[in-house]
Amino acid sequence: MDSITIDTINPKVLKCEYAVRGEIVTIAQKLQQDLKDNPGSHPFDEILYCNIGNPQSLAQQPITFFREVLALCDHPSILDKSETQGLFSADAIERAFQILDQIPGRATGAYSHSQGIKGLRDTIASGIEARDGFPADPNDLFLTDGASPAVHMMMQLLIRSENDGILCPIPQYPLYSASIALHGGTLVPYYLDEQTGWGLEISELEHQLNTAKSNGIDVRALVVINPGNPTGQVLGEANQREIVEFCKKEGLVLLADEVYQENVYVPDKKFHSFKKITRSMGYGEKDISLVSFQSVSKGFYGECGKRGGYMEITGFSPEVREQIYKLASVNLCSNISGQILASLVMSPPKVGDESYESFSAEKEAVLSSLARRAQALQDALNSLEGVTCNRAEGAMYLFPRINLPDKAIKAAEEAKTAPDAFYAKLLLNATGIVVVPGSGFRQVPGTWHFRCTILPQEEKIPAIVSRLTEFHKKFMDEFCG
Repeated sequence: MDSITIDTINPKVLKCEYAVRGEIVTIAQKLQQDLKDNPGSHPFDEILYCNIGNPQSLAQQPITFFREVLALCDHPSILDKSETQGLFSADAIERAFQILDQIPGRATGAYSHSQGIKGLRDTIASGIEARDGFPADPNDLFLTDGASPAVHMMMQLLIRSENDGILCPIPQYPLYSASIALHGGTLVPYYLDEQTGWGLEISELEHQLNTAKSNGIDVRALVVINPGNPTGQVLGEANQREIVEFCKKEGLVLLADEVYQENVYVPDKKFHSFKKITRSMGYGEKDISLVSFQSVSKGFYGECGKRGGYMEITGFSPEVREQIYKLASVNLCSNISGQILASLVMSPPKVGDESYESFSAEKEAVLSSLARRAQALQDALNSLEGVTCNRAEGAMYLFPRINLPDKAIKAAEEAKTAPDAFYAKLLLNATGIVVVPGSGFRQVPGTWHFRCTILPQEEKIPAIVSRLTEFHKKFMDEFCG
């Protein structure tokens, strides 16, 4: 008899869920295999993955300058060949030399310092200073394999037992609920207001904090995702200042997920980092504990598979920082390609560099196309019966609300599935479009949503719109009768 059963494994693992790669995606992968083995076996000829912020899997091209530098760093002997000058831009060659000089023995296949290569951290710190107008210390930076391990590290540090709570926005990116469950803590929800474009109200934070306290929960930190995932809103400066004051007053660690900082699509909004906001309020190390997360997976670069990112940690005592360093050193170091990319993302070509024109054109092409795709999908969703969709001010997603007919909700109950998951499954089987049910992100009880990325290539958007529109009409005809 096998002593390892589903009943004898760690219950925290069972409790942990990650909807972005959940059941719907498993069905999609089966359908994809089916289409390969039996072309024409379904009413669509390809699966369109709108479930995950994975730009290059949907044909977004990498940024040339970034990849040139990576290629040269990964195989340094190319730098000594005469033909390299003709194949690579002069500033990519120069940057590769700079980076390799910062790596002992030019060994990109060796472990680095557990916080990341010091020279790369210097570059990132300068990039943060240039962005915010306030100093950044390379010793505050921990380079990680994407932002996710940095989030896990902070949860591991902050959560002692199920009596420790972390305030998270609802709807939230499921990494947070998964990580809190894995580390045995309690997610304390605060609801974003869909009516006001997913607004974050301080009164709601206060209400949820007090409710948690009265239930014996010690709330340790507040997670803010800006720009929002899955909701796409961009916080205004005044709202950010209120959030900082709230954390300072309540003694909460502010966990600022800022991985979509380059993805802002509306002229009336701008990204401001929480580091910049706190420093502009005159608050420093002694006033507030702040952890800011950044990644190479999003923005206009979309280098998800390279697993690069960092966290900047300020306002922690030297003793606590030592413990964070210990956690980082257990993992030895993050991968070197990801570290190099993080330094490039925070220090791209500047005016006067050979690559500047082409880099700026590539960046602008990606971001302006994303803005157009967001608008086209948003307009299409809002034209559907019973669907309302807030504008995507930033990030890579739309999170429309669907008012499902009672008959559909009953059918979902009979199928033992959440109503929005029921809708998403039928959508997938009819159209090949993969979305994530809102229930995977949590939502106001009794409301139903789905998250759809704006990442499919622009020329595919009209087909997605027409498939979705046709499906939705049939769905409503069937379940409204």
